Amino acid sequence: MNVSIILAHPSPGSFNHAIAAIARAKLVALGCNVWLHDLYAEGFDPCLTASEIPREAPLPHNIAKHIEEITTADGIVVVHPNYWSRPPAILCGWVDRVLRAGRAYTFVPDGKGGGKPVGLLKARAALVINTANTPQEKEVELYGDPLDILWRKVVFGLCGVPVVERLVFTPVITSTLAQRQTWLSMVNEAVDRCFNTATR
Repeated sequence: MNVSIILAHPSPGSFNHAIAAIARAKLVALGCNVWLHDLYAEGFDPCLTASEIPREAPLPHNIAKHIEEITTADGIVVVHPNYWSRPPAILCGWVDRVLRAGRAYTFVPDGKGGGKPVGLLKARAALVINTANTPQEKEVELYGDPLDILWRKVVFGLCGVPVVERLVFTPVITSTLAQRQTWLSMVNEAVDRCFNTATR
């Protein structure tokens, strides 16, 4: 099984990095082939240019590589903090540039003069892990949990990934070492649930 991990946090020593490391270690232990992309460390350019928009446009090598990996991945893990109830800009740009029409999704006639989306990603499961400082119940109460809608319905829903699990760890800013260790154990368990084909 090929699994792609997409990590978006600017600080190398962040808890998000610890989450990604635990996820990667568990996936390797399960016998998966893992692609880990730390977008900030790679210097990923999030800006979609006009020249990239046409479906048959020639693409920069690194973008083509990301597309090839994500479209052949059997599973996907996304790790990022909650910034203003959305992903960091670098990850929004990754979605713009990598989850391309014709590769991650397409539209077909809906029989009513419009179009309906058809997901093209091979992945059967995705795990999204978010950190935040706003208590999750407040996020839901005040804003309706935009990140859940984004990943579950908009991104992976459009791209055809049928199983989406999400973990939210908050508030990180006041968390203790013991709490973080518990959260990392939850990551381990979630990876096993989502990607251990021997137990599904």
